[in-house]
Amino acid sequence: MYFKKIIGDKVYLSPRSLDDIEKYTEWLNDYEIAKYVNQNRNVINIDIEKAYLEKTNNDYNFAIVDKESDKLIGSIGLMDIKQVDRTAELGIFIGDKEYLSKGYGSDAIKILLDYGFNQLNLNNIKLCVLDFNKRAMRNISLAIIKWVFIKRHLHGPCRKSVYNKGKSQSAGKSKSKTDNQTDSGS
Repeated sequence: MYFKKIIGDKVYLSPRSLDDIEKYTEWLNDYEIAKYVNQNRNVINIDIEKAYLEKTNNDYNFAIVDKESDKLIGSIGLMDIKQVDRTAELGIFIGDKEYLSKGYGSDAIKILLDYGFNQLNLNNIKLCVLDFNKRAMRNISLAIIKWVFIKRHLHGPCRKSVYNKGKSQSAGKSKSKTDNQTDSGS
């Protein structure tokens, strides 16, 4: 049974259930799915997946469920949350191949970003993608364009922010589109 914690256009996010251990284990042992979440070298059995789900069930990790069919199609979550710095990292995978490249992942990202920024009061959510995962880059870009650029200032890809001495500070340099317009001859 799934619960509609966060609702989007195509999907809703539900607390993950231990009843889905077999499905997650199946997906993470499917090379075509696992390679995109850097799990292709790992052998994941039911016990390993159960331990992982039990360990992370109190975090902000959700099942991605198709809104029309109530079918589990993947997983998404916010990890490594630093409340003082107001940062987190987002992880996602669509395990059901029938739902790939159809906007379900983008919708899940969009509603989790909204939840992270507006409900958890985060300032920066980092999402890193393996460079060969072109489908994810395209779909994530669509979700980010629809949400981040409209509602939040984007700090740059994988940029680290920390809270220090009463101010938010960033490590590393990133360029925005406006920086490129003002640079001459760099």
